[in-house]
Amino acid sequence: MSESHPAPMHLSPALAPLCQRLGPALACAGFTESGVRDLLGGDVFGCLSRGEPGPVLAAAAGPEPLAVLTRLFLAAAPVPGAQVDGALHPVTADEAVAAGLLEAAPDDPSAVRAALGLRPLDLPDGATQWFVSDLDGLMRPHPQHREHVLGVGHASQSLLRATPRAAVGTVLDLGTGCGVHACAAARFAERVVATDISERAAGFAAASAALNGVEVDVRAGSWFEPVAGQRFDLLVANPPFVVGEGRVDHTYRDSGLDLDGASELVVRGAPEHLAPGGTAALLASWVHREGESWQARVASWLPSEGVAAWVLQRDVADPALYVGTWLRDEGLDPRVGEGRAKSDRWLAHLADAAVTGIGFGFVYLRAIDGPSEVVCEELSQPFDDPLGAEVPGHFARMAWLHDADLGAARPRLMPDVALERVSVAGDEGWDEAAVRVTRMSGPRWTHDIDDAAARLLAGCLGGLTTDDLVELLEAATGEEGLRDPAHRLLADLHRHGFVTFL
Repeated sequence: MSESHPAPMHLSPALAPLCQRLGPALACAGFTESGVRDLLGGDVFGCLSRGEPGPVLAAAAGPEPLAVLTRLFLAAAPVPGAQVDGALHPVTADEAVAAGLLEAAPDDPSAVRAALGLRPLDLPDGATQWFVSDLDGLMRPHPQHREHVLGVGHASQSLLRATPRAAVGTVLDLGTGCGVHACAAARFAERVVATDISERAAGFAAASAALNGVEVDVRAGSWFEPVAGQRFDLLVANPPFVVGEGRVDHTYRDSGLDLDGASELVVRGAPEHLAPGGTAALLASWVHREGESWQARVASWLPSEGVAAWVLQRDVADPALYVGTWLRDEGLDPRVGEGRAKSDRWLAHLADAAVTGIGFGFVYLRAIDGPSEVVCEELSQPFDDPLGAEVPGHFARMAWLHDADLGAARPRLMPDVALERVSVAGDEGWDEAAVRVTRMSGPRWTHDIDDAAARLLAGCLGGLTTDDLVELLEAATGEEGLRDPAHRLLADLHRHGFVTFL
């Protein structure tokens, strides 16, 4: 039976001040993701995400602060108060209990255990930050309350790696949760504003900022209301994008809007809050319906002027898989009882709405002058993180193509491009079946080409213009009319970073 864990809706006002004192102790103990991995070993480290405390406790049985913190916060196990005093110094276990971070162990009056979640996260730039949230149910199963505030989840980490990290003046973290993106942005932004509809989430974000010694302006309110009339250089959002019935069972994932209404609201609202040249990096979901392309659906959420959009669909789930996954996320079994009833109701709602699938991915927006342009692509292949490093280059390449004279420009093939020729057995030996070029870094795009295109790319060394190369290719092949196809090919390859132009 799951043990009860009735969390109060309001956090202790002592939590953030305590976190401000606690941060240096965590750093001193080496309480980082890489440090914990080294302590546990790679195999046991995987137990943390699978909810298997036994191997973790065995590998972290020592008295040193890193082992104590691992048992206390990552395995959610009771730890003797004296050991906790040593690991948290100058914060005491009693102070942490008074602030709501810890609680007395029910079976051992001399021990304490985590009352809230606290975990390290190694950032893409190599630094470590720590985040405080509600306790998840991985190591100590318990029911989640409606206002449960998620810790560092897979979606947060995915968006973190997918967010551009160039220095900017202002950042908005919309729907901040426990403050992951706000605190990370404080490392490269002059000013960070974080908003959340949940007062509890706002409290956790403030505590996380204090824990990391960064300044974040945390505001509670619905969607864009706390920043009405304000614009930002970077807008990051991991909204409650679950495609559902328009009800709220868990604030961190349910918006109360029908189907993909939450994603639509954020995508529609974001352009009004971007400074000139500003960028938005959003996680979003969209429904697939017969007779309606997902690309057209997402594009319909954007204005006709002022936005360049790059939409990357990472995955598509069928309704049954989607519903089952989210039910298990909240601890329900879709086979029986409440889980079965909710599954039937949810699937019926999706069927009534003619939903055949649910897409998920990233939406990048850039504030521009002139008509909007929308590029929607599938990014189902494995790619190299951090994806965020690719975003500025994508928008720069798209902008260059607007007014470029491709014929007079000198194309140069990038060094991370590989040419692949695929042959199959034929009646007289090998028959060439495919020729393709692949970027070996970043998004790892692949383009199928023909032999003439391969010969054209071989000449893209930065010395000759596009039209010079086309003229040479026509002379070598005896073909005419290659100029327009060559321009289209090089424009497509430039957009994906295969070639640059000098």
